[in-house]
Amino acid sequence: MGDLKQYGLVRAQERLRDQVGHALRAALIAGELRPGQVYSAPGLASDLGVSATPVREAMLDLAREGLVEPVRNKGFRITEVSERDLDQFTELRTLIEVPTVGRVTRKATREQLERLRPDAEEIVSRAREHDLIGYLEADRRFHLALLALSGNDRLVETVGELRKRSRLYGLTGLDEAGKLVSSAEEHIELLDLMIAGDAPGAEACMRRHLGHVRSLWADVDAEDVAGTGAGDGAA
Repeated sequence: MGDLKQYGLVRAQERLRDQVGHALRAALIAGELRPGQVYSAPGLASDLGVSATPVREAMLDLAREGLVEPVRNKGFRITEVSERDLDQFTELRTLIEVPTVGRVTRKATREQLERLRPDAEEIVSRAREHDLIGYLEADRRFHLALLALSGNDRLVETVGELRKRSRLYGLTGLDEAGKLVSSAEEHIELLDLMIAGDAPGAEACMRRHLGHVRSLWADVDAEDVAGTGAGDGAA
């Protein structure tokens, strides 16, 4: 196992549990923590330079997000995400998000939609800066805030859960391949279509965006297979 300290426990005002969770998510994204492998809380704590308690607490938070699973008397296994899982997550998100974008386009005010622009622009800037943690957070805020304009809290909750189970997959590979920025820019395109009142165009853009992200995952996985003989799973 590598030195996880590089992923940073930086904000003194945050609870240590939150700082550890931030560092572990960064390690997951970077592939430092590998899908299918089991890690002990004491071992991770040693790498991070903290006690085991906040690591256990943080790993339980990640378990609730579906990113890891507890293994009795051993620690936590990094969740593997199969191609079938990713296809199903994408299908569900498409069924929910595409028509919701159309409804929101028809009912939301220009002012409501413009409030989403800072997050859309931050997604692009974070992608250009190779800040994957920042990218994920801005992307989450944008998508869930957009869906919240539907007024359906359960819909937002459901999509949030689907995102948690697939959000780390292939992100590092996309960034290294230079493909993350183009995906990020689709958020601004989507927002512009919605502000213009083009509901069919916005629906088509969202459908294309979700399909684009899924195809990029597949491309990265195929490159991994060609280069190493085995896919990386959820990076």
